[in-house]
Amino acid sequence: MKLHYFDGSTTCRPIVMFAHEAGLPLELVPVNLFTGEHKGEAYTGINPNQLVPVLEEADGHRLIECSAILKYLADLAAHPAWPADRRARAAVNARMDWFNTGFYRVFGYGLVYGQILPDYMWSNAAMQAAAVERAEAKSRTLMTILNDHMLSDAAPFLGGAEPDLSDHLGACYVTLGELVGFDFAPWPRVQRWIAAMKARPSWEVANGGFNAWRGMLQGAA
Repeated sequence: MKLHYFDGSTTCRPIVMFAHEAGLPLELVPVNLFTGEHKGEAYTGINPNQLVPVLEEADGHRLIECSAILKYLADLAAHPAWPADRRARAAVNARMDWFNTGFYRVFGYGLVYGQILPDYMWSNAAMQAAAVERAEAKSRTLMTILNDHMLSDAAPFLGGAEPDLSDHLGACYVTLGELVGFDFAPWPRVQRWIAAMKARPSWEVANGGFNAWRGMLQGAA
């Protein structure tokens, strides 16, 4: 299987991490977002949305969207990170949807990308400041929900003793805050959860590009 991806991409990191943990070999095919390769004719033929990731199998089957790819791979591996029990699986799906919709929109696109990627920044300084302030206030509310209602002191992961797909997806979305120096100190369970995910061997495998991006931004600060 091939994964068309960009090293450091928020939506590619969870897939690389989970595939490593599940023992699923992926041929990683880089797509350079910084040079606009994703907008070229060749890649547009693979994904008309001009986005990564894309999972491609030998028979030509292609699948887009991070969450869908994660579930497909977990199904292939019959992996407990996407449990067979209907209610347990629905709970994982609900957490993934929570991260994928409101959380990523507010925290990812509003707060983080809104400060570091020109396409998501306002040219008017006053509007930019107001947008970031609003995104930060909403992000703090979401972080409190994650800390107080989704994580617990009984287990290190959202999935319990072992991470499920919502842990892989969510941890990559939440750690985006490191790109702008977001302070996680008010949310100790979130801090503990991030540390537990980073302690897994698959974290370094999947996050080299992200770590380099963070280092570059910190060096420019």
